[in-house]
Amino acid sequence: AAIMIPAAAAQAHDVLEATTPSDGSTVGTVPEQITMTFNNTPTAIGSEILIKDSAGTNWANGPVDIVDHVVTQGIKPGAAAGKYTVQWRIVSSDSHPIEGTFSFTANGTGTKVAGPAQTPTAAGTATDTSSAALPWGGIIAGVIVVLAIITGLAMVRRQLKSTEKRDSQDL
Repeated sequence: AAIMIPAAAAQAHDVLEATTPSDGSTVGTVPEQITMTFNNTPTAIGSEILIKDSAGTNWANGPVDIVDHVVTQGIKPGAAAGKYTVQWRIVSSDSHPIEGTFSFTANGTGTKVAGPAQTPTAAGTATDTSSAALPWGGIIAGVIVVLAIITGLAMVRRQLKSTEKRDSQDL
């Protein structure tokens, strides 16, 4: 039975590798969008990004956009200068949610990042919110193996009863 159960692949959650603007950076103006780069391509379903100013107003604009390893969230036009905290919750490519935060400060209003693009740096602390997640593939494989064993035992029992019945008729 152990041979029939395939070894479950080691699944690690996606890791945030970089953000633009980078965590703790100061930019000339409020950017049109923030980007986050992961080591794998996350899933769009269930992903959410909030971009909050110091008053707690959410400036996120539109849905989360995911292309390859890059997650993008637009920022509403008219966002004022100040500190922004980005709270994110992304569904990892292994289907488990991960989340974290990072922040940046904008010196002026507007919709463009002044100067060259920000140097991406590792940002935020990813937190696994699925510590109690079940390994469904292993559970399903286990159920199939148990059902196969029960079916085999039932067939053996039936065969033994049939043999006993024939032997008793021969006497």
